[in-house]
Amino acid sequence: MKVTEEEIKKIAHLARLNVSEKEMPVIQGDLNKILVWMDKLNELPTEDVEPQIFMTREQNVLREDKVANTLTHEQALENAPKKDSNYFRVPKTVE
Repeated sequence: MKVTEEEIKKIAHLARLNVSEKEMPVIQGDLNKILVWMDKLNELPTEDVEPQIFMTREQNVLREDKVANTLTHEQALENAPKKDSNYFRVPKTVE
């Protein structure tokens, strides 16, 4: 299967990409190489291979969530450039 220029133009339009005529042969060659590689992969016998969800068998070790007050209001506001009683003061961003 070979990728045509019309197919590249359609893919570029769908992906909202601007492809110049100078870039067309390079992209066409790259896409054709990908398709040849995929055809090679399709030659492999995969009937008895079970699908994988994860690439490794390792499991992520997560810590237990514990609710705790680690900072007081005063400690949190200690280094704030601007503060107002118990709140941070920030520049207005919405009109």
